Amino acid sequence: MTDDSTGPRRRDTVRPGDRRGLTPAAVPPAVRFDERRRPELRRRRRDGSLERLRKGVYLAPVAGDGGVARRRQDELLRRVRAVESRLDVDHWFSHTTAAVLHGCWTWRLSAVVHLTQLRPPNQSQVRERDLHRHWTTLPPRDRTDVGGIPVTTLERTVVGCARLVPPGQALVVADSAVRGGADVELIADILDESAGKRGVVRARTVLDLVDPRSESPGESVLRWTLHDEGLPRPEVGLAVDTRLGTFWLDLAWPEQRVAVEFDGLVKYSGGDYGDPSARVVAEKARQDALEEAGWVVIRVVWSDLAEGAALAERIRLALRRRHR
Repeated sequence: MTDDSTGPRRRDTVRPGDRRGLTPAAVPPAVRFDERRRPELRRRRRDGSLERLRKGVYLAPVAGDGGVARRRQDELLRRVRAVESRLDVDHWFSHTTAAVLHGCWTWRLSAVVHLTQLRPPNQSQVRERDLHRHWTTLPPRDRTDVGGIPVTTLERTVVGCARLVPPGQALVVADSAVRGGADVELIADILDESAGKRGVVRARTVLDLVDPRSESPGESVLRWTLHDEGLPRPEVGLAVDTRLGTFWLDLAWPEQRVAVEFDGLVKYSGGDYGDPSARVVAEKARQDALEEAGWVVIRVVWSDLAEGAALAERIRLALRRRHR
């Protein structure tokens, strides 16, 4: 399993649980067809500086850098602009598409654009490729806009994702939304109003696990994996005093002094995280200090999440040993 997620990761620089406002995504501009611009559009399509995404709508291609997850998100944002440019019915982008627009974390982002409208789509609209039209009564409370693009509110988006997408992906969105300031009471109200609808039972399970102290998409996926494998619920962002100062553990069972730390490996690649070799040395010193304080620290990377049962057994074994 690779890191197919978007979201920040900075260990020990922000106290877990500190709220951070979300940064909305920027939707790229589109060029609309105009008969007077036909020669220019033809030329720009030939040289690759524009691509036709929908009838009469052209956008610049996605840049080749930034990683798979970033390119997938940028491609989705292009499709949002293309769809928005052609729609003539009341609509609000929703579910994982709204999550991206609000600036939430994502994992394994679908290429499908989701939107919600107030009346059923016709047969031709149902068959539209890479566009899923949901229809329901959407109260004004659950409508907003991001940069002029109509979207469901953050709280409605969380519930929509929890009902629709796989639980690990939904928890990634929900953790980041609540961390970013989503109203948990309103989320609960919207979920209650959805009682009896498809996906509500699963959504309750996901939303019961939401924790704003989660610091990255990887931690959220890890917590869902451990829950799905039946492990006892860990504490998130536990503060531990060591000879080198206070460190916050990603996940911990304090009675047994067992911790699980998620390493996305991004912090070892330079950039905003500083010199990679210095980071490796710092992580080693941190690990040593925690072990000297009596903790067993299990380190997890993305590939471990592909074998959830094996990972869970490693943790169970550590818990049993420390319990004895």
